[in-house]
Amino acid sequence: MRVASLLTILLCACATSSSSPHVTSARAATASGGGATAVLEPRSGSSMTGTARAMPAGNGVAIHVEVQNATPGEHGVHIHEKGDCSDPKAMSAGGHFNPNGGAHHGGLNTPVRHGGDLGNMQVDASGKGSLDVTVPDLSSDSVTGKAIVVHEKQDDLQTDPAGNSGARVACGVFR
Repeated sequence: MRVASLLTILLCACATSSSSPHVTSARAATASGGGATAVLEPRSGSSMTGTARAMPAGNGVAIHVEVQNATPGEHGVHIHEKGDCSDPKAMSAGGHFNPNGGAHHGGLNTPVRHGGDLGNMQVDASGKGSLDVTVPDLSSDSVTGKAIVVHEKQDDLQTDPAGNSGARVACGVFR
């Protein structure tokens, strides 16, 4: 009887495990109310899709973004102020999330930046890319209900309002 119970537990554990630690962590954080996820959908005529996860991390939030069907190269990634991706060009997402008010555009390592400035994601020749960043001055609660947007070009990490990163090619709302 004990062997049968042990086998049942092992089978259930194997059936629900994930090969990606980010997915497992995100599921656990979201299930406990401590994280948020977004499904990225194509915008501005692109075919880029993906997911984003925001999870509590120390005194901030860890953000993991994965995309596919993207143009190879660097793409700026930002959290935007509105949780609305309904516009075909994602303009309904508003500007960058900027909880500090008058801050200028920047990157995670610049002295001044919008709270939603996440930097650049590298996409490989197969069209797949990922970004892992920890933002110390945000929380998963503060990004819930906000859009995350991937842009067509590299973010220069300085030019207002969006680092010359071009069109909004993927958008999703953290839930």
